[in-house]
Amino acid sequence: MDKIRVIHDPVGHSLTVWWGDPATEAICEETDDEVVLMKDANGRVIGCEMLHYQSATVGGGLSVEAVVRQAA
Repeated sequence: MDKIRVIHDPVGHSLTVWWGDPATEAICEETDDEVVLMKDANGRVIGCEMLHYQSATVGGGLSVEAVVRQAA
């Protein structure tokens, strides 16, 4: 089973999502939208980080919804 890691840092105001192994990170690239793409040595995106993220809910909680679809 694949794992997805979601990390919310309310102090640093960031939201990080990993769908690959963070230990294989080799390159980081910031986009114009203040999103950082984390890539492995082959240039494949394995995660992203949203800078200046603030939760829309009072109290700073984070709700994650998982939707799994079977391949056709």
